[in-house]
Amino acid sequence: MADTQAKDGYYYTEKHEWVKIEGDVALIGITDFAQNALGDIVFIDLPKPGKQIKAKDSLGTIESVKAAEDLYSPISGEVVETNATLGSNPAAVNAEPFDTWMVKLKNIQTSELGSLLTSAQYKEYVSKLD
Repeated sequence: MADTQAKDGYYYTEKHEWVKIEGDVALIGITDFAQNALGDIVFIDLPKPGKQIKAKDSLGTIESVKAAEDLYSPISGEVVETNATLGSNPAAVNAEPFDTWMVKLKNIQTSELGSLLTSAQYKEYVSKLD
């Protein structure tokens, strides 16, 4: 399994979203597996700052040349910022899925991290999908 499937220090959902905690903020994006399955990403619709999000709620949509999919939040919190670069360059997610966050949340519920997959667990999960 390629190391690009999961990075240490991130938490994962079975729907292929990731969350990385930086101080009191959570960064959310999609995994390499997800961007690869979607193909060339052409549009991403994200919530406006100030929106309260609960874990597993829709964060918006991501559209590719193949499909449109809902994005789900791995953790609860308040949207503090969306990645403005993605408006003009949604394909950045294809190039660097783990370095291209989509949404930043504050007032996060870190207790919810225990219900997410660790890097090792996600690698194991993805290996069964191939």
